[in-house]
Amino acid sequence: MKSVSVTNAKANLTQLVDEIALSREPVLITGKYKHAILIVEEEWLSIQETLYLLSIPGMRESIKNGIDTPIIECSGKPGW
Repeated sequence: MKSVSVTNAKANLTQLVDEIALSREPVLITGKYKHAILIVEEEWLSIQETLYLLSIPGMRESIKNGIDTPIIECSGKPGW
């Protein structure tokens, strides 16, 4: 993962945002005491959705079962 200092990130924020929008790779912004990760909005929303779905009791198992189910068994109609 690319790493930039807070000073560098502030000085080049527009370029940095454009760069991660194209590459879809997060960037580590290093501060004196703490660090942060800059990611594109779509990635953040995806992470939030995943966390929400996994917080629902039984959802993880339901997803695993769905992945393991052959597509033919999903339609409910013979021949689909």
